[in-house]
Amino acid sequence: MHETSAARPTLETVARAAGVSRATVSRVVNGSTTVRADVAETIRRAIAELGYVPNPAARSLVTQRTDSIVLILPESATRVFSDDAFFPGVIRGVGEALEKADKQLVLLLASTPSSHDRILRYVHGRTVDGVVLASMHGADTLPEELKAAGVPVVTSGRPLGEATVPYIDVEHASGVEAAMRHLVGLGRRRIATIAGPQDMVAGRERLAGYHAGLPSQAKPLVETGDFMRQSGMDAMERLLEQDPDIDAVFAASDLMADGALRTLRRLGRRVPEDVAVIGFDDVEAARFTDPPLTTVRQPIHEIGTRLAEQILRLVAGEEVEASLVLPTELVIRESA
Repeated sequence: MHETSAARPTLETVARAAGVSRATVSRVVNGSTTVRADVAETIRRAIAELGYVPNPAARSLVTQRTDSIVLILPESATRVFSDDAFFPGVIRGVGEALEKADKQLVLLLASTPSSHDRILRYVHGRTVDGVVLASMHGADTLPEELKAAGVPVVTSGRPLGEATVPYIDVEHASGVEAAMRHLVGLGRRRIATIAGPQDMVAGRERLAGYHAGLPSQAKPLVETGDFMRQSGMDAMERLLEQDPDIDAVFAASDLMADGALRTLRRLGRRVPEDVAVIGFDDVEAARFTDPPLTTVRQPIHEIGTRLAEQILRLVAGEEVEASLVLPTELVIRESA
């Protein structure tokens, strides 16, 4: 049969147009870097001129790749799809980087132990090329189980215990110490904290930063929340019951800090005149609290971008850093 202009272009069609072998075209289509640059450019021009589109199913059989990356969030749907801007920021960062690389993002939630079995079955079916895990809780075994299955894995946040897979995190403790120095510099002496969950490294390290920055003669005043607004409201009320003369509070998330602001306002405490408040994250809403929130900025979007870059390198068989820790920065606004 003779090919017509209406026939769908094939690898052989592209190979003839470019004057190379079918195998060389295949290597370029599948992302190989072993083809000489000028030859690869000739092939790409032929692909564009002919309108060649790779067959995903056939390509997957050859490369054993699906061009899909899974982002697993070990959280409930209620938490992920709340007004906590951390998760949308990470998802956006990962998604944009994968889109640039022409990869598909698959989002999975894993809020229960049974979710792990479901995810492992999904991954064992070779439906994904790599996995990114964010928001690690406790001694989660999922990263090790995925690694044992031969799946490239990167996590957001250092896991509790020994890290066996590459991870990306931020400078939690030093960021909080900077916030504490700022409060002490303002003359605050009865400084409390609303700590985050202690089954997460982020919660533990931010609490460690509070203790490290607390003046040696000062009494620690600690209540714990779950990073959400309501827990900040409740914790602030408990702290004032402990010590009505609190003059500053560091909250381990912006949502908890906003909750603290609401409780302080309800109880007639002025911010920052009576009580200074600092949060952690610098989500967009921090600029619109009453008053605008001083906070420790972590680069949420960049976390997502770096996670995507790392997993793409692992999928390509490249070496990556065992850990990558990004800086934080104190952003001063009216609340402190």
